[in-house]
Amino acid sequence: MARWTAFPHPDAAYRHDDAGLRKHWARLHRGDAEPFPRDKAALHAWQAYHAGDFGQAVERGLAAGNAAGSNAANKAACIYAHYLEKSDSRKLAIYQEIAARCEALQAAEPKNANAFYLHAFAVGRYGQGISVTKALAQGLGGKVRNSLETALKLQPAHADGHIALGAFHAEVIDKVGALIGAMTYGVKRDESIRHFREALALNPDSAIARIEYANALVMLDGKKGLKQAEQLYQEAAQCEPCDAMERLDVELAKAEVADD
Repeated sequence: MARWTAFPHPDAAYRHDDAGLRKHWARLHRGDAEPFPRDKAALHAWQAYHAGDFGQAVERGLAAGNAAGSNAANKAACIYAHYLEKSDSRKLAIYQEIAARCEALQAAEPKNANAFYLHAFAVGRYGQGISVTKALAQGLGGKVRNSLETALKLQPAHADGHIALGAFHAEVIDKVGALIGAMTYGVKRDESIRHFREALALNPDSAIARIEYANALVMLDGKKGLKQAEQLYQEAAQCEPCDAMERLDVELAKAEVADD
């Protein structure tokens, strides 16, 4: 990618040296359960990612030439595309590139949970970009679900995987209805709620878990879900971010609360 939009909330607290990143790793990766990298190149890619230097994280991660570096690059590209890329066509192209890299990593390392989770993230966001209805018609829903279920089978404590699967159930029900959703895609309201509750149990400080849970409640319950959704957004806005991604999540929640 030729140009990278800068992270708009730089903070020294998000920058860690090697020892600092090791010290804070468990908290920083409570959502994705990514193992601490064994080599310096991948470690430095993750340092750039957490600081919000997403372009640098992608470049360093791909240059590392290993799974840890690839996961750092793919996650950085996912977050960058979702929050910071302005061009819709470029955003879709980034997601396609991530999905292709993840599929290659899945083949090379079939037990790498984040190769499957990040694939689901990229394909899911791509589907949202072209419209969920069109994505379902193209069979992308099955790819997202299969990757998420594989990620959770490989790593049951993957909080972000639970968030994504909870959102998947809710979005499909929202687009095709509960009956067709259950018959065609196997999605259920109760399963959506269960995954969000599991995510919050695993990662109680997560702003994005609350944001996606709130969005799901509105999709699933309409006006009946508004009160709880508003409460979840308020909680998300009050979360304390520990890196660039979490800061972007919190800022999103603050903007939503301010609009209400």
